[in-house]
Amino acid sequence: MSRRKVILITDGDESALKAIEHVARELGGRCISQSWGNPSHLTGEEIVKLILKTPYDPVLVMFDDCGFRLEGPGEAAMRHVANDPAIDVLGVIAVASSSHYHEWTKVDVSIDRFGELTEYGVDKYGVADLEIGRMNGDTVYILDELDLPIVVGIGDIGKMGGADAVEIGAPITRRAVEYILERSGYHE
Repeated sequence: MSRRKVILITDGDESALKAIEHVARELGGRCISQSWGNPSHLTGEEIVKLILKTPYDPVLVMFDDCGFRLEGPGEAAMRHVANDPAIDVLGVIAVASSSHYHEWTKVDVSIDRFGELTEYGVDKYGVADLEIGRMNGDTVYILDELDLPIVVGIGDIGKMGGADAVEIGAPITRRAVEYILERSGYHE
């Protein structure tokens, strides 16, 4: 059996759920809708079972720590999924936040609120930050520890001051998913 092609997303609130479901439908992928939650409520084992039941790839999966300090429930689930031999992680969408206990991670590239690629991290509004290749979030603590092909930083999914609203097609989230698919060679 071939490994399932998965994109990990470090956000799981209701806005993220709506935006990710929309983008998955538009791009012909699948969203594990049950993975939403703030914080994540499914274990990594439960999420892997759901991924393996999906009829086709790519599969978009949400993880959220709701501001837990250090490794929270979303990150524990993400670690399990990323390390499962049946899963091929194409990339991660690292979502910025301004929670009280935010951590930082390295990002390979970010997409700002205008859909432009930038070497800087972005804040939750999708505005380029001051640091190159670094971004703050609340479910990003373990990303640097995982073997990930690409990490794309974006602002708060489904929000960004309206720039990523699902009513206009969640364009920033869509751009991030498309970028990961393109860089992974998924369509080749």
